[in-house]
Amino acid sequence: MKSSTDIRKMRDNLLAWYDAQGRTLPWRVRPEDRARGITPDPYAIWLSEIMSQQTTIPHATPYWEKFLAEFPTVIDLANADREQVMAMWAGLGYYARARNLYKCAQIVRDEFGGVFPQSESELLKLPGIGPYTAATIAAICFDEATNIVDGNVERVISRIFRVQNPLPKAKNELRDLARALASPKRAGDYGQALMDLGATVCTPTSPKCKACPWQTFCAAFKAGDPTDFPKKMPKKKQPIRYGAVFILLRGEEILLERRPDTGLLGGMTGLPGTEWASKPPKDPFAAAPAMRNWEKLDGPEKDGRVKHVFTHFELRLDIYRAETAQKPDGHWVAVATLPDQAVPTAYKKALRAAGLPT
Repeated sequence: MKSSTDIRKMRDNLLAWYDAQGRTLPWRVRPEDRARGITPDPYAIWLSEIMSQQTTIPHATPYWEKFLAEFPTVIDLANADREQVMAMWAGLGYYARARNLYKCAQIVRDEFGGVFPQSESELLKLPGIGPYTAATIAAICFDEATNIVDGNVERVISRIFRVQNPLPKAKNELRDLARALASPKRAGDYGQALMDLGATVCTPTSPKCKACPWQTFCAAFKAGDPTDFPKKMPKKKQPIRYGAVFILLRGEEILLERRPDTGLLGGMTGLPGTEWASKPPKDPFAAAPAMRNWEKLDGPEKDGRVKHVFTHFELRLDIYRAETAQKPDGHWVAVATLPDQAVPTAYKKALRAAGLPT
């Protein structure tokens, strides 16, 4: 543990570094902006945090800009058609976030009059807002002294204290150590500064230790082994699941289906297909619309399949295409509108393999 004197110096050094070198992000209100009287918009910050989970800021930013343009306030988002929200989310992945985003907006509209709660404890009660997001919004928007810990912060803290316990077992230990350092003053700036430090200086490989405001206090730097931290458990081999999808065309229309709200890709628009299993389906046409003349397409991968990697498994899909003069029951849409549909990336890959627009 650091002494109280060291902690004060660490806080001061980090904030001075942030004032000079912290990132400028579309949704961020930097110290010089605050000095001009600009305050963070909780709605914009909430959107940015939800969208940035499990993805990069460059990938999330266009979605954030598109949502704010279409839904300028949380009430506008709550009043929107859910299908439109899901369609605009397509491509961001982790689609439970989109469902919770919509649900959360409606709760803020109905129970809080369109104004976000101002404390970490109240924010935690909203759907889709976990400890990290609640702490971040409360600190940035309402200057509550919270303990913001994301993956970047875990890396920084693990190196500062040279934590030997591996992730994910070390998460609670890292949170406790981060809490001891967290600044009660300029809480929002401190939290953003610490995340920036991990994102731009204390990076996973080739950390820029000479530029780090905490170099003097870093145990891993002194030991000469910063890239050995954080320690991690050995990765398990990722399982593979197999399935088939069916692209059924009728003139300029294509048959789609909406996936159930629960489960992976819940609530999104997909292609008809088989279940995803540990072995390729023996009879994929048992799940296909009753017709003949299915053509198996060559996927872009070497084995002729489309591949898509989820967090916990790799999916391999065989693609079948057919045209029909009849119109089986189902959700038919114009092929030209496919780019506007809430189609996840895994299905977009199949559509592209069939030469269709996405």
